[in-house]
Amino acid sequence: MKTTPNIDITFYQNLGKLFYAIAAADKVVRVSEYDSLQKIVKSEWLKIDDTNDEFGVDAAFQIEIVFDWLDHKQLSAEESFTQFEAYFEENKSYFTPTIQQLIWNTANSIAGAFSGKNKSELMMLGRLQLILEKSNI
Repeated sequence: MKTTPNIDITFYQNLGKLFYAIAAADKVVRVSEYDSLQKIVKSEWLKIDDTNDEFGVDAAFQIEIVFDWLDHKQLSAEESFTQFEAYFEENKSYFTPTIQQLIWNTANSIAGAFSGKNKSELMMLGRLQLILEKSNI
């Protein structure tokens, strides 16, 4: 499916920030949310392109690495989301309709991984939806 050429490692790192923000919206990142992310990275994100990091590992794993690091550092969901949003605005060409749909599916899966979506997660998803829709106008 290798659909997006010229994506760099920072693309995946910023996706890690977004998905962390979704999971941490309620101030708790649960194991089921992390498991959901890992499953989707392996089943979907690894197919996007052939970018590798400096160790020769598929760059899509940066999503998990950054997510885990942010959880360890307990960065605020708001700050993490804002960083993703700034990256998105500066790099819109990376966010094809296919990528946007995969982002949406991943975010939804993470938010629903633990007892459905709570109010904080729904608000974060709503903000994501506005960003994605705005780019398609």
